[in-house]
Amino acid sequence: MNGPAEIIVVTNRKGGTGKTTTSVNLAAEFAAQGQPVLLIDMDTQGHCAVGVDVTKPKDSPTVHNLFLSDDFLLAEAVCPTAWPNLHLIPANPLFEHGSGDGDQTRLARALHDEGLTKQYDLIIIDTPPSFDGLLMNALCAARSVLIPFVPHHLSGEGIRNLARILFRVASGPNPDLKLLGLLPIMLDRRIGQHRNVTDGAALQFGQGRMLSGIRTDIKLAESFAHRQPVRSYMPNCRGTEDYAMVAREIGERLKSRYELHSTKQTT
Repeated sequence: MNGPAEIIVVTNRKGGTGKTTTSVNLAAEFAAQGQPVLLIDMDTQGHCAVGVDVTKPKDSPTVHNLFLSDDFLLAEAVCPTAWPNLHLIPANPLFEHGSGDGDQTRLARALHDEGLTKQYDLIIIDTPPSFDGLLMNALCAARSVLIPFVPHHLSGEGIRNLARILFRVASGPNPDLKLLGLLPIMLDRRIGQHRNVTDGAALQFGQGRMLSGIRTDIKLAESFAHRQPVRSYMPNCRGTEDYAMVAREIGERLKSRYELHSTKQTT
């Protein structure tokens, strides 16, 4: 990949939509392709560390130190993992939402000023479900937003509400922000409601915004219990196949976007 890292925010304001599962497994897929990946856990539940088997002492630096000290260097919180090309900046489970000075660009500045955007091809940010300063910092730092959702009848309204937030950010502090895709998870197209919800999302936001989806697979939950990405835990299961496919689709979209941007710059 040429140029600075592509920064992808994985977000949905509703809990239980597979944000962390998606963040961990996509990070692992891209890392397995040989791309240096930095996974940042903004969610105070701290489950990304579980998914990549990182255990740190309680007083270790985390991404949330960035919002409590002007002198903190984000690079100090970077942790290696057992998987080549994959690093993690963990979360602080004790961080109180709303702490900090309200600066929405603190994360973006740290990533760029400390050179982290030059050290990695991809930076994937897992976010909390709440709409607060942490989510705004993630959105102001990113170029791409990935929205995983469970195809239930209330999902459409949640996606629309989030799309309004993205439009507001793209119209203000971060004009580079784009919706990368909508990702249905726990998907079973034999279920009428799942078909109706995913087809409705495609109709409203465009079929080109939809990703192929992640089928229901207990191995995804089991892999977290074993503290590893699903591709390592069970290479031949549906979850591994689906996240590999979604990673390919995302890679193609990012490549097309980069080529379009390069063409515009040369004309």
